[in-house]
Amino acid sequence: VYLPVCASAWGQQHCVGRYCVTLSEQELTAEAGLCVVIPCSFTTADEFTPKHTVWYKCEASQHSCSDADIIFHSNKNTDKKAQAAFEGRVSRLEPDVTQKNCSIIINDLKESDSGSYQLRVTGELNGKQDGFTFIPRLTVSVKGLNQKPRVMIPTLTEGQQATLTCTAPGLCSGSGLTPFTQRHVSTLTFNPSSENHNTNVTCKIHFIGKIMKEETLGLNVNCKYFYRKLHDCVIYMFCLIDMKKVQITGITTVKEGDNLNLTCSVESFPPSLILWSKLGSVTNLHNDTGSAKLAIQNVTTEDSGQYICTNIRTLFSYVFVCLFVCLFVCLFVCLVGSSLIILLVVFSLLILNKILVCSTDTRRPQIIGNTTVKEGDVLNLTCSVESVPPSLVVWSKLGSNTNLHNDTGSATFIISNATAEHSGQYICTTNYMDYALKDKVNVKVICKYTTFCYKTEHL
Repeated sequence: VYLPVCASAWGQQHCVGRYCVTLSEQELTAEAGLCVVIPCSFTTADEFTPKHTVWYKCEASQHSCSDADIIFHSNKNTDKKAQAAFEGRVSRLEPDVTQKNCSIIINDLKESDSGSYQLRVTGELNGKQDGFTFIPRLTVSVKGLNQKPRVMIPTLTEGQQATLTCTAPGLCSGSGLTPFTQRHVSTLTFNPSSENHNTNVTCKIHFIGKIMKEETLGLNVNCKYFYRKLHDCVIYMFCLIDMKKVQITGITTVKEGDNLNLTCSVESFPPSLILWSKLGSVTNLHNDTGSAKLAIQNVTTEDSGQYICTNIRTLFSYVFVCLFVCLFVCLFVCLVGSSLIILLVVFSLLILNKILVCSTDTRRPQIIGNTTVKEGDVLNLTCSVESVPPSLVVWSKLGSNTNLHNDTGSATFIISNATAEHSGQYICTTNYMDYALKDKVNVKVICKYTTFCYKTEHL
């Protein structure tokens, strides 16, 4: 008689006499190109000694799977071979069959892997060869890949080496009770420049079976800072990145009644102010930042003439203050220890392209992210602090002299596949002028499984 006995963390246990198997009652849904774990455990009669496990995949309408449906056989010396489509893609989580763990992982999934999976255990009963096929089956449904790669971009500063990280999708479906998280990571290290600002970076992941996923993010390159120290005040000089030549596009010869469309653009950081004007006129026809379009509908002969595109290199160009007043106010504020930030333009940015900044403002670092994660998951902590210019942010672990990661303004510390060894206290140190501020968090990595974790054997 086929009777369910009890439920466990693995699923529902079903027994026929003293032969029991525990499988998930719910359908396992996975994505093509990734992997799926089928959690499974079994028990047998005391006089039966298990030797090997066999897994079948067949249609749910079939009363029983046959040898032609074998996808995995732990006995390499048998003449009952697995289907060619599954060769090399199926592995046991526990090679020792006496542990009664029949869990398997299927890699490089295809949508054709959808179906009903059944277990058989072979061995010896009272010294004779015997086997038992368990009636319950597990259903796996493989859908198209929806997960995208994850791109991590640190704070980018002109001339300072940076590393971009791309992590491919890799979490196995059904692996909540197993240590299976396949992480493939690629890095790109380069020195950002003004030409990289406002450009895109794309990470493409190609899976077996001509499956491809990509993720595109924009780059924001900050200007490099220069400074010199004066008493307790630090005067910072912001450099403006050189601009490229102004470009004007459009047709300059048009017929009466047609439309005149001219576009003026220039690459710079920060974006330049673009002004359109006509020779002999004091009126600005149009202005915009980065790129400005001049459009005149239904032109006449009066619209003929010379049109001028002017670009103004500006950050806060509307502020003009006398040099001596700027220096006096800045030094006064710094010497009295105010925590205010005064941002002053000493000369017109059109002449010197520099900004004078006086700052004694420092704030405490802030740490965000989950400090309790499961084994195999991603530990992702970000420490940031507001200051001008950005502080140096350094991650370290208590008891270690090694810096785990550092960046300016904000630093993200990532461990792709967390283990119990990653538990502990992590310290974020921000270095600003002659000041060092610290904050700390306690990270705990917990086991994903109910009682124990399994090793993997690739067969």
